[in-house]
Amino acid sequence: MQRTPRFRRALRAVAMSIALGALPAAAAEAATPAAPTAAIAYTAKIMIASNVFRSPGTGVKVRLPTHAQWGGGPNVLLVLDSTLFHGQTWLKLALPDRPNGSSGWIREDFVRLNTTPWRITVNRAAHTVTVYRNNHKQRSFKAVVGAPATPTPRGLYAIYEKLAQRDPKGFLGPWALHLTAFSDVLLNYGGGPGRVAIHGRDGTSLKDPLGSSASHGCVRIDDANVVWLAHVIPLGTPVLIT
Repeated sequence: MQRTPRFRRALRAVAMSIALGALPAAAAEAATPAAPTAAIAYTAKIMIASNVFRSPGTGVKVRLPTHAQWGGGPNVLLVLDSTLFHGQTWLKLALPDRPNGSSGWIREDFVRLNTTPWRITVNRAAHTVTVYRNNHKQRSFKAVVGAPATPTPRGLYAIYEKLAQRDPKGFLGPWALHLTAFSDVLLNYGGGPGRVAIHGRDGTSLKDPLGSSASHGCVRIDDANVVWLAHVIPLGTPVLIT
């Protein structure tokens, strides 16, 4: 079949549209990891037990395992920044360690990068948890936050572990979503190192109504809402507490 100039132009247009359609995915894969924004955040899954440094290549700070501390699930951390050092990309990660706001640098080739469009904000004054996807609000619900003597710590954190509870009708409800945050007041509570979590509310925790400030620092929400969070929010998702 003889191809007319018009047919060839149409064929080139189709080929160009296909090529352009592939660009966003390729560009995203090649993009340089950066600080979280309102619409996207990078996460790093630790693939090889690795040293984390105070600055790229200098001063070992801690060693990160491939699995999270309590539940043994994957160790996925929020990326805060990246830089080139001696020809290698280094990532600045939010660490699940004291003091709050701890961070350190790891080589990119020891992790698997991903992105999350999800973001959670906790407003202590309003006693609300709000969930965003691609910077669009998905849900907002009332919460119990830390009591005045044991406040929920302000700052930028991330979802560290998602732990289903053995007793879904117990104090923590069916799920506890551990954060990279710790109480600024208590070194230990609930059998753990003072780690702050977003969890359900059942059993005796129902005595404290939603909208109150009554916890040791954790954020309590209704069971249905924490179940939803546990199923849709990936590890490493940023959590901003104000």
